Amino acid sequence: MALENPYANSLDGLEIKDPVQSFFDYCKKREAVRIKRKSGEEYPWSDDLILQKGRFLNVFREDDKVSKSIIKFAEPAKDNLPLLIQALFFSRWCNRDLTIDQLTLDDLTNPEALKEKLLGLKQWENYTAYPVEDSYWKKKLYSRIDAATYKLYENKDALTEIVLNSNRNVITATNNVNEQFEMINDFPIFMALIDIAWFREDVIPMTTDVPTGIGAEPYLDRLQKFLNLNNHQDVGVKMIELQKVYWPEAKRKFYPIDIEYQSCECRKYFSYVNGTKKFEGKNLFSI
Repeated sequence: MALENPYANSLDGLEIKDPVQSFFDYCKKREAVRIKRKSGEEYPWSDDLILQKGRFLNVFREDDKVSKSIIKFAEPAKDNLPLLIQALFFSRWCNRDLTIDQLTLDDLTNPEALKEKLLGLKQWENYTAYPVEDSYWKKKLYSRIDAATYKLYENKDALTEIVLNSNRNVITATNNVNEQFEMINDFPIFMALIDIAWFREDVIPMTTDVPTGIGAEPYLDRLQKFLNLNNHQDVGVKMIELQKVYWPEAKRKFYPIDIEYQSCECRKYFSYVNGTKKFEGKNLFSI
């Protein structure tokens, strides 16, 4: 069953004359917010009302709170690939920095105790960022918490073999893992797999092409049409090349994951412009 895209029409009717320029303009403004906030300047950090009121991820994934927690948590396992993969999948099944920061890799070795510890927390998982549905292993169904604890522990070696047999391609790896997991929304799988590149580019390189998430699709469609390209992966390659023109002073070069990631954020930004997204609930920024 295909996943219906709730964002498919979010930019309908909105004119974006130059989506490439708008992409880099957004990235520069959002990065400026991070720098001002980090330096201790007082809110609002921007004269852009949308950036003042809305919640947006950082331009570079490694600056996000959850990413920082995952990197710290998983770093000691970088030379033990099965444990690293278990740690990264667990982290994305949890996806909550406040939980990850309370754990060590030793917690992953005892799934029963880990589950008990997680259930003892007021909230162990982030259920607002993206849904993590029930998943399978060899046709056995696991709840989110049982997958995070038992399934990943019991099958980390087999999961590692699947990743290693995916030709260092995160799209292939996502599809191959999901043959076992059978998830309608495979985004959590993709996130865990692309995180491997932080530690082991011999397994998944940062330069790998990435699949299109439902949140990024509307803006990537705009870029693809504007640039007259064949697919979203070609868009990623071209936008990385264009960074040298539009944002040469950025703190590092973009990778395909960054283009996908920020296309999602641009979709969010221009959804506010278009009135199809409202400043309410989890969307509303608070200090």
